[in-house]
Amino acid sequence: MKIETTAMVLQAPGRPLEERHFEVDVDPHYIVVRIAAAGVCGSDVHMFHGKDDRVPFPIILGHEGVGILEYLPDGLVDITGKPLSSGDLVIWNRGLSCGHCYFCAVKKIPSLCPNRKAYGINMSCKDYPHLSGCYARHIVIAPGTDFIKLDQAVVNDPAIMVAAACSGATVAHAFELVRPDMGDTVVVQGPGPLGIFACAFARAYGAENVIVIGGTDSRLELCRHVGAITLNRNKTTEGERRDFIRRFTDGRGADMVVETVGTAAAVREGLSLVRQGGAYLSAGFGAPGGLVEIDPFGDITRRNIRYQGVWVSDTRHVFDAVSLVKKMPEFFIKLVTHRFPLSEANAALAAMEHREVIKAVLIP
Repeated sequence: MKIETTAMVLQAPGRPLEERHFEVDVDPHYIVVRIAAAGVCGSDVHMFHGKDDRVPFPIILGHEGVGILEYLPDGLVDITGKPLSSGDLVIWNRGLSCGHCYFCAVKKIPSLCPNRKAYGINMSCKDYPHLSGCYARHIVIAPGTDFIKLDQAVVNDPAIMVAAACSGATVAHAFELVRPDMGDTVVVQGPGPLGIFACAFARAYGAENVIVIGGTDSRLELCRHVGAITLNRNKTTEGERRDFIRRFTDGRGADMVVETVGTAAAVREGLSLVRQGGAYLSAGFGAPGGLVEIDPFGDITRRNIRYQGVWVSDTRHVFDAVSLVKKMPEFFIKLVTHRFPLSEANAALAAMEHREVIKAVLIP
């Protein structure tokens, strides 16, 4: 099968994306999806500037996608066993692990697979199947990729689901590693897409109180839609925020703090907000964000604190994020604040970099 399509290509770090025409002879074992909506992630901004050493150039960015199946081999099913056919709306796991290495086969942590490939991240468009990112009209997906069929009667706007593929799945992974107990107080650092999903997951797992620290009023307002208390870091000092959280928790500190911003300053502050025996969950570092000086005795050991890092996600986490979005569509549609045609992908990246949007989505 031959397809003809267009995509926005990043030729080298810092260069504007260029629209290119592609003609691809598709192997019959591969799957062709027409992109319905593609998310512009903060990680895409890092990649655009060359801050992610996984990225080969030239590349079609975009690891968050929802689309319509156009071509697929016979017998393909989604992860729940539903048969898939042409015309179905689907989302897929952005990562493709080998299934046979130590982390895949023994530890059952395929997100740590050293052979893992990720659409729009470490697959160059100079290599077959060329169309391996979502900033395009079509993506060609390799056999072995996990799909989730979406009910088009439920997901009538594909844009609502794009963030589930990355931000939602990453936070689902985080909450698999550390979960709040019923009645807990959870502090979220950062009201971007990761932080907004953290608010929703914290509520879903039974947290009684969610407190969000951030500097953008529109993003903080969205967090308040799920009952979060918000603290504007531009209008409060670090000491004032710490005192508020101590008073709110009867002097203990937060049961769990979730970092979603990827800065050293956030980590330094966040550790001071955790109660004895609590947990610090760091999910925001998609690229280096500076160094933090930590006193292992005073900051960690003496306080019996768990410091948990989170790296990417796996299929089960995408499933959890999709399930959460389906339960709260009226909330998550508010996450998508701006939509751009594919040809304006450069403008979408700039808007994301300058925090002029909460979530930007490309609609080819």
